[in-house]
Amino acid sequence: MMKYKLLLLRSLALCLLLYALPARAQEEDTAIWENIVIDEYVVTAMRNGFSIENFIKTIKNDTTFYKAFKTMRLKSFNAENHISCYDKKGRIKAQLKSETKQIYRNGCRSMLVLDEQSSGDFYDRKKRYNYFTAQMYAGLFFTEDTVCGENNIVKGSLSKELSGLNRIEKSKVQLKQLMFNPGTAIPGLPFIGHKIGIFEPDVAQMYHFSLVKEDKNGVACYKFTALPKEEYKNKVVINSFVTWLRISDYSILARSYSLSYKALGYDFDVSMYVTLMQKGKELLPSHINYDGDWKIVTKSREKVKFKADFSYL
Repeated sequence: MMKYKLLLLRSLALCLLLYALPARAQEEDTAIWENIVIDEYVVTAMRNGFSIENFIKTIKNDTTFYKAFKTMRLKSFNAENHISCYDKKGRIKAQLKSETKQIYRNGCRSMLVLDEQSSGDFYDRKKRYNYFTAQMYAGLFFTEDTVCGENNIVKGSLSKELSGLNRIEKSKVQLKQLMFNPGTAIPGLPFIGHKIGIFEPDVAQMYHFSLVKEDKNGVACYKFTALPKEEYKNKVVINSFVTWLRISDYSILARSYSLSYKALGYDFDVSMYVTLMQKGKELLPSHINYDGDWKIVTKSREKVKFKADFSYL
């Protein structure tokens, strides 16, 4: 049972926001930037000293999203939460709509529920979540008790954290890897760990990469895209991968991705879209949209959509 719970945790993490892309070897960078499709803006920028190779290295080392979500825990904000659970025919069978307020004061955060409406079997009789996706959402954005002593320090590669950990703690680190370092092979992840690594040489050759200029929410950005080649569409895990990086400083302002996989014992098909907003000198999450369908042995299939909007005080 514990094995299945850990597998469920790892699989569900794939539905979460794409964040940083870790650095890989020099030959991988070269393989990508030599075959990338670019537009006229990028061509002109290259004439003025812009380096695609260095750009790829920069975004693969980026920690914008990871830091943004850690910083979120150090802020006061209002959140509008909307979670819908569906049956096999696509009808809503359970739902939660709520408005919450996180209060950060004297190094501690707590949460108030300003308004809440639930329906169906969203909760059990003890008001515990009946859906694992809802549990996961609550773990990220809700706070039951007062939490103190957190920080927003990002300590480099998450893969280094796996060394010497027991199974439970290692699974938590793998969850963080999937959340914040997509595009990277995950050690110990059943069946799909390597296939997630779109910057691994043998996986990268299955994708088309492009880099173009595109405004995002009124800000000039580089849009970096990875899409599977036609002949590999049924062999990859990541079906689309799009990142918008602010031209002025390469900070990530938005990410969109979808991924799916079927294996003995479980399958999933999820998509995610996340945007960040500038608040003073910091970037913070502003909007999340998730659409997921997954199944694992011993568990009922979950089809869940959720969206969240955050406004900072």
